Amino acid sequence: MNIPITQSKAWQKLQEDLGEKSFLVEEKDYQYLAILKSTPVGNYLYCPYGPIAKDNDAFKNALNSLNTLATSNNSFFIRVEPYDKDFAETLPKTAKKSHDLNPKETWLLDLTGNDEEFKAKLPSRLLRYHKSASKKGITIKKSHNPDDIHYLLDLQKALASKKGINTFSESYLKNELKQSFATLYLAEFQDKVIAAGLVFDDKTTRYNLQGAQSDEGRSLHATGILTIELIMDARAKNLKTFDFWGIAPEGASENHPWAGFTNFKKTFAGYEYDHAGTYDLVLDNGKYRLYQLLRKFNRLIRR
Repeated sequence: MNIPITQSKAWQKLQEDLGEKSFLVEEKDYQYLAILKSTPVGNYLYCPYGPIAKDNDAFKNALNSLNTLATSNNSFFIRVEPYDKDFAETLPKTAKKSHDLNPKETWLLDLTGNDEEFKAKLPSRLLRYHKSASKKGITIKKSHNPDDIHYLLDLQKALASKKGINTFSESYLKNELKQSFATLYLAEFQDKVIAAGLVFDDKTTRYNLQGAQSDEGRSLHATGILTIELIMDARAKNLKTFDFWGIAPEGASENHPWAGFTNFKKTFAGYEYDHAGTYDLVLDNGKYRLYQLLRKFNRLIRR
C-alpha cells in the first residue's frame, strides 16, 4: 500500500503537538489515521488522504472500522479522502461530496533514472537560472528552526493580501517545522529572503506544501531556482517522487486561483495524479444538516 505522509505515525505526532486527538489503525490490508474534530454540533472524524487499502474489500473493512470508531466517539459523520481515486466507486451511495480539503489533482515528478534522463525532465530555462544563481548573489539555505517560519509567513501574507487567499497561523506553521519530516528552504539576495518553501519528506516522496516569493524574488526567478534546488536535494536523498501538491482541474479557466501555479508546475515533465476527493459519510442526518447550515452562515459572515 502507498501510505501518504498524512496517514502516517509522523503525521499523528504533528496532530498531538497541535493538541488534536487522533487514532492510527494499522491492519494487514488497510490503514487509516483519523483525527477527531469538534464542532458546536458535535464531533466528526477526518481522514486526510485516507483510508488506505490494498483493494476494494479492504477499503470496505476500513470504512466499517471507521464507523465503529465514530460511534464510540459520538461522531455524527466521517470525512474521508481516499488516496486512490478508484475507491470513490466503493464508497456508499449515501456518501456526500464535500469541498475538497486536500488537492484532488496533483502533479508528480519521477526522480529516478540516470542523470541525463532526470535532467531532461526539468525546464532548461530554470536549470540555467539555478546554475547561475550564486553568481547573481542568490543563495539558498535550509532551516529546521521554527523561529525562521516567519520568513515564509511574511511572504505568504503579502501574496494573500493581493489574491484574497487565507494563510495558516504562525503557531501552526511552527509546529509543522518542528517535525522531523519538515524542512524550510530560504532563498536570499542581498541579505533579504526573497523566496521560501516548506517541504515534507517521507521514505519515498517529497511534498512541496508551502511556498511564496517577493516581488523582487519574482524578477529574479527565485521560485524557479528554489524549486530546482528542492527537487535536486530530494533526488540526492534517494527519494523517488516529488509531489508538487495540487494543480487546477483539467479544463479550468485561466481565472482559476491555481492557474498560474499549475502552468508553472506543468513545465516539469511529470504526470497528473488524481485522488478521489473529499466525501462525508453521514451517521446523523439531523446534526449534519445543522452543521452545513452553520458552515454556510459562517462563510457569509466572513465575506
